[in-house]
Order: sequence, then structure tokens, then C-alpha cells
Amino acid sequence: MRKWIIFRAEKHQPGAVDRKYAHTGSLTKNLAEHYDCSDSALPEPGYRPPAFIRVQQFVDAQYPASTTHFRKSDWEVTRVETYTPDVPMGEFDMIVICMCKYSPINAPLHPMPERHVSLDSFGGDGQAYEQWLERNRDVVQVE
Repeated sequence: MRKWIIFRAEKHQPGAVDRKYAHTGSLTKNLAEHYDCSDSALPEPGYRPPAFIRVQQFVDAQYPASTTHFRKSDWEVTRVETYTPDVPMGEFDMIVICMCKYSPINAPLHPMPERHVSLDSFGGDGQAYEQWLERNRDVVQVE
């Protein structure tokens, strides 16, 4: 099932002037969004989306702009709304809006897992996966 999960700040939450779209600079309540093609359960109240952090001393020279660590964020889901199309013919089977409140916690940092590209990374599209492998043979170790 293809889901677009959007995490949004409730009204009157701190940091509103810091949440801006990069391309326009306009303010947004959107905190994060995830695309999920798994059959995993939807977020529920109490869930905290991940926060991705770049710790300079752990930056890999091959990926200088990438994040190095993650942790549970300071945002907590309070309400979940789901929307499904009347006619299932679009890109998503469900759109999920998770309303969040700011609730700071002292969550531990965890290193990002090693990157693994597999057939699942391409939604099972074997041709796209093979094309990617061909383009990246010199930098990817294939098992």
C-alpha cells in the first residue's frame, strides 16, 4: 500500500517562524513527510517521527551533506487523519496526516545504518534496479 505520511504541527506550537519551505521561504506547519510502500501500521498518538542530525566529526567524505545520526524527535503525534481516494487510480492509496505537539525529550543519538540498495529499493522494479547497478558498478559492491 502506497502511503504519503505528513507530520504537521498543531496550532500555536513553538518554532513556527523557523519552519519554512526551502524554495520559497514561506512558512509551513509541515514538520516532515514520509513515503511508505510497506504494509506497516500507521503512526498512532504518542509516536515520535525520527529527527535526522549531521554530526560533523562523523561525516563521510563520500557523502559530505548526508546525515550521520538519528533520534526520536521532540514532536509527538496527537491525532491521525487518513484519506483514501474514491477511485484508487492515483499515485497513493492513502494520505495520512499526523498532527503533532512539541514535547521535548532527551532521546539518545543513534548512528545511521549503512546504506543498502536492493530490489526493494526500487519497489520490485527489476529493470530499474539493474539499470542502477550498471550505472554504479564502480562504486557499489554487489554480492
